[in-house]
Amino acid sequence: MEACAAGARQSEACRIVGITERTLQRWDQQEGGGQDARRGPYTPVAHRLTEAEKDEALAHANRPDYRNLTPETIVAKLADENVYICSERSLRRVLKERDQATYRGRAKPATPAQKPREYAASEPLRVLSWDITYLRNSTVRGAFFFLYLYVDVWSRRILGHAVHEEQTSELAADLLCNVCTEHDIEADTAVVHQDNGAPMKGATFLATLDALGITKSFSRPRVSDDNAFIESLFRHLKYAPSYPSRGFANIDEARAWVERFVVWYNHAHLHSSIGYVTPDDRHHGRDVELLAERRRVYAEARARTPRRWSGQPRKWDRPLIVTLNPNRTVEARPARSSRAA
Repeated sequence: MEACAAGARQSEACRIVGITERTLQRWDQQEGGGQDARRGPYTPVAHRLTEAEKDEALAHANRPDYRNLTPETIVAKLADENVYICSERSLRRVLKERDQATYRGRAKPATPAQKPREYAASEPLRVLSWDITYLRNSTVRGAFFFLYLYVDVWSRRILGHAVHEEQTSELAADLLCNVCTEHDIEADTAVVHQDNGAPMKGATFLATLDALGITKSFSRPRVSDDNAFIESLFRHLKYAPSYPSRGFANIDEARAWVERFVVWYNHAHLHSSIGYVTPDDRHHGRDVELLAERRRVYAEARARTPRRWSGQPRKWDRPLIVTLNPNRTVEARPARSSRAA
């Protein structure tokens, strides 16, 4: 309380003294007005390590032949020498108490992969996601065709696709160039997110991204959720009623089926995440009028029979911003010149 009165933040003061803010509030409500109500242990722990034992454990841990070993290894080697002082957990507590709880090996400690940076798009052609998926070959056991597919994260519109018999960085780069040319994507305005597959990390594809002025974004290794938009689209594709469960007889059949799916998905599929409009309508801005008309229809229906409506009618909202991989936000850069979506 004295620290807060002097201008310190309550949360920081509580963290330093080792209590929660809720504990402080409870003490403040008790008789005595905010006094420290911690009682501590009623009796000392009888089997706790003595200071001499702690010093001995620390001396062993800092021996030249032990100083690069983990506490678990130290305890095991001491046991081989017919010595027991404490358990592995106790040794870790002693090291922490003496400010020596650091990584003890010579190698660089392992660090978890950082979550990809979040990108927020408020218009089409700013954040793209792509990947490659397998299409089964029904005539050759264990053989596959490979579908390359780019999707716009904001509108969910499929921007480009291709089916090939192999996965290469060169084919991925060719498709990206076609997407940028067809949709007039300007340099330094778009982000392309992908996973860590060989075609995505290939020199040709990375060089193409740099040449086109496109910002690169990568998923963490073996974390499919970082590329959720394209993974969801692939699942939708392979669970479509017309998808052949036994695969495709040849590459021409696969390309024809994918072409039909893309046309249906872009122009007929009402996507739940964008207000049940088609990706093509959202991509070109036609969804504004469609959603406004739905709101009008619902308002008139409520006016005719108000007793049937216990609450507000459906809003038919239009998602204005779509984000990829939440947390650290980086707004996708706007286009250099204003043009129709």
